[in-house]
Amino acid sequence: MNPTHQRQQVDTACGCGSGCAASPAVGGPMASKATAVEPHRFRIANMDCASEESEIRRALDGVAGIRGLQFNLGDRELTIAAEDHALRLALDAIRKAGFKPEPLGVEDKSDGATAAAPTGFWASWGKLIAALGLAVAAEGLAFAFPDSWPAKALGMALAAVAIALAGFSVYGKGLSALRQGRLNINALMTVAVTGAFLIGQWPEAAMVMALYAIAEAIEARAVDRARNAIKSLLALAPEQAEVRQGDGSWTRVGVKAVVVDATVRIRPGERVPLDGVVTLGQSAIDQSPVTGESLPIDKAPGDEVYAGTINQSAALEFRVTAPASDSTLARIIHAVEQAQSSRAPTQRFVDRFAAIYTPAVFILAVAVALLAPWITDLTWMQAVYKALVLLVIACPCALVISTPVTVVSGLAAGARRGILIKGGVYLEDARKIKAVALDKTGTITEGKPKLVAFEPVDTGLDQRVLEGLAKSLAGRSDHPVSKAIAEGLSTADQEVGEFQAVAGRGVQGVIGNHSYALANHRWIEELGLCSSALEASMQVHERQGRSLSLLADQSGVLALIAVADTVRPSSAAAMEALRALRVTPVMLTGDNAATAGAIAAMAGIEQVKSNLLPQDKLEAVADLQARYGFAAMAGDGINDAPALAQADIGFAMGAAGTHIAIEAADVVIMNDDLMRVPETIVLSRRTFRILRQNIALALGIKGLFLVLTVAGNATMWMAVFADMGTSLIVIANGLRLLRTPTLGKIKG
Repeated sequence: MNPTHQRQQVDTACGCGSGCAASPAVGGPMASKATAVEPHRFRIANMDCASEESEIRRALDGVAGIRGLQFNLGDRELTIAAEDHALRLALDAIRKAGFKPEPLGVEDKSDGATAAAPTGFWASWGKLIAALGLAVAAEGLAFAFPDSWPAKALGMALAAVAIALAGFSVYGKGLSALRQGRLNINALMTVAVTGAFLIGQWPEAAMVMALYAIAEAIEARAVDRARNAIKSLLALAPEQAEVRQGDGSWTRVGVKAVVVDATVRIRPGERVPLDGVVTLGQSAIDQSPVTGESLPIDKAPGDEVYAGTINQSAALEFRVTAPASDSTLARIIHAVEQAQSSRAPTQRFVDRFAAIYTPAVFILAVAVALLAPWITDLTWMQAVYKALVLLVIACPCALVISTPVTVVSGLAAGARRGILIKGGVYLEDARKIKAVALDKTGTITEGKPKLVAFEPVDTGLDQRVLEGLAKSLAGRSDHPVSKAIAEGLSTADQEVGEFQAVAGRGVQGVIGNHSYALANHRWIEELGLCSSALEASMQVHERQGRSLSLLADQSGVLALIAVADTVRPSSAAAMEALRALRVTPVMLTGDNAATAGAIAAMAGIEQVKSNLLPQDKLEAVADLQARYGFAAMAGDGINDAPALAQADIGFAMGAAGTHIAIEAADVVIMNDDLMRVPETIVLSRRTFRILRQNIALALGIKGLFLVLTVAGNATMWMAVFADMGTSLIVIANGLRLLRTPTLGKIKG
């Protein structure tokens, strides 16, 4: 794809604690394959924020012998490719950084969020509730008996226990960060709570830690919802399949044990366990979990079925075409998880801002503590307290978490609609689209043309002979028009030698020691084989929107072959929706002008460019970029590869998830419905609007409390409550995208 589309991994300055999920899944290929080493997988329970990934990366920078690192924050997993001695050094460095790596087996793929979560009520919520109760009791004692030393001693003891219950892990990671000179939320909270306790504000120190820990726990649960939005698709595919055995009997076995080419049976109401091709039976399949299609699709022998879809009306048998790990559903999940690792432009801006914001406020806090008593009437204790409040405000949690949760929710919302967006950058940039170039065959049309006419030219050759020649050439091409010709002719084909496909022109080969070509109009003209009579015959078909192929030898044209394609039912509505969004649709096709014009009229497209070779399509997209500034291309992901690569965003019609389409394009339309293109633009605009709302909320509340603190009107627990409250607000706002069942009415 376009080099400008390369994914970027940017270390965030987020100092978030367990609630932050700046990247639910960060990973990629191993950094080096020069030396084959066995990868080792580890679960790190307290690695759940992109800042913590950055900390681990920095800790491993000085370790020689590491061949590759792969992070999956969604599962809290780290894969290290290293030799044994380097692995030991790497694990020691990770432990010194305050993390506890636990080795995982090869088959251990349980959900990290579940595995990392505390078990039992006391471990998860009980101790936090107890900590809050003790903090409230300490506040009550300080308020009721301000001058009683026994009450103070008891209050300090209660506060200390509350801090220990709520902040044990915070102190562990905070002290580790301070030893390494890093400023994250754990370090800031450790300093702020300890400082408050030492200057006699022990009730407030306990309340701050308890509120922080509870808010973090709530935040973690909310973030896990975004993390698991895509992983929940895994539950769609059943864990067992009914497989035919060698003796003809049927046995239920785990889907991971089912091999390719095995025969599987599914009953009405059951979910399809694996990808396959129907061999027996007819039924309707609900494909909405994979493609987003609202209506069931009829399936018969020869049709494909996909893991996770639902068989509705009758029993089916199918031949397995892919293992469970490589099903369409598994590839969708993998692609979206990889997409979550990329940084959208807004995320990169927030990361850069947070990297400046936190140390700037920290310096301000130090300045307040040291200078305020000299230039104001504050006492040293008051100045230190004000500085500690500023330390809490220095946490960029709400700001940093405001973007990834929204982006992940947008990616998940698209996937549920059959829109596979390959990264946050494309989700955010789709709002900029001003023009969309669309391939004709297979994009605007169904891509399943049928043979409608075979007209021999007056050559004296028998029509059956000509049909055999045409079928022989067409049968060796994958082009939709060639397939239609081969399927529409009933004659037997012949051996073809020296077969060659000529891009944008047709195919040629040798049959019976004679050279023949199955060519389009352009190629026939280039060969000088066109005549006025032939032109007149072709115009009759072209005016009806038919695509023409011409069977020719070195002496001239032997037959005229016409195929007709049908416009997709959604094409006209999609073009109308694009125009409502102020996006200009343009059709690009290698077909002749008359056919292109007829199809464009049916689809409601005004701008048409015909007779284009692949290179011409690339140049047409470049021209649209020059005219409109930001242009997309929608095609089949294979023939239109140059134009898709040139476009700012490439949409591939995925045909329910072909391998090439999923890997080649920036956005894959899983059900080939063109309405998904304007829906992607709408989703992008909504996502960007929520991103701006979240950033405004986070910065606004931070700014307000900075002013209140400097003015002396903010307390430490108020700052924590506001900061964590803002985090929960921006998370809830981002999750609104998940709760939207459809993308709604198209609006400009």
